[in-house]
Amino acid sequence: MQYVDKVVYTFSAANAPIASIDSGEVVIFRTQDCFSNQMHSESQLVTNCDYSKMNPATGPLFVRDAHPGDVLKVELLDVQCDVIGTTTTLPKIGPLWDKCETRTKRIPIENGKAVFNDVRFPVNPMIGVIGVTPEEGKSVPCGYPGNHGGNLDCKLMVKGNTAYFPVRVEGALVQMGDMHAVMGDSELCGTGLEINGTVMTRISIIRQCALDWPVLETPTSWYTLASAPDYTEALRHASVQMQRLVAAATGWDETDAYLYMSLRGDLEVCQACKPCEVDLILRLGVPKADMKRPLVG
Repeated sequence: MQYVDKVVYTFSAANAPIASIDSGEVVIFRTQDCFSNQMHSESQLVTNCDYSKMNPATGPLFVRDAHPGDVLKVELLDVQCDVIGTTTTLPKIGPLWDKCETRTKRIPIENGKAVFNDVRFPVNPMIGVIGVTPEEGKSVPCGYPGNHGGNLDCKLMVKGNTAYFPVRVEGALVQMGDMHAVMGDSELCGTGLEINGTVMTRISIIRQCALDWPVLETPTSWYTLASAPDYTEALRHASVQMQRLVAAATGWDETDAYLYMSLRGDLEVCQACKPCEVDLILRLGVPKADMKRPLVG
């Protein structure tokens, strides 16, 4: 078992691997919050942060014998957060940016519940940034999503679920970070409960598996995750991926797969804190019980 804690701020093949593993190994990632631990009190404002150090991701990790055309399977064996985190409003981000002030709140976690003013609610630690490196020559800041993964901000990226990513460079170069103790779908004001944490994973290679966008597996559902500047484009990416996977898993043609998706598919928002320069992210899910075989693998 390996433990890694060094961070980078981009998904890029230019980032030197911090460690190497074989397929099937267990790795523990120690992650920083999205502010790179720059926020320590409610008197600090996000506007005073070094924006070049936002959304750090621990990694990259080189997976031996992972090649373009393969898929990287990342099992989230455990996701644990620390005991205090930060949430902030962000200038000109989110639908209510002009109806609130820039504010920082430090929120403690007690007995598994976040303490927000006079209410307490359960935490459910999730990974905001997770993925592999895009193709050679392409560099994507960790704060942005794409077909490599990245800042997916999917609240289902939690303990017990499994993520799948298309490998585009030798070794895949997987990395993750930006943990949230809790976050609502859409991440309305642009932040969740940003917090440090620890993620235990098992990372494996699936040979020559066609995948264009990340896929998430939960105990009950399969999801395709896709991003784009606008809703229509993101919806098409997620739908095309799901249509192909459902058709392959069931033996149906593309039209029947599409009809099925309209009957049983659920479209959900991961992040859409518009206005925001970061693409919105959608997830499209279908029940596992309906599938004749796994959608990936």
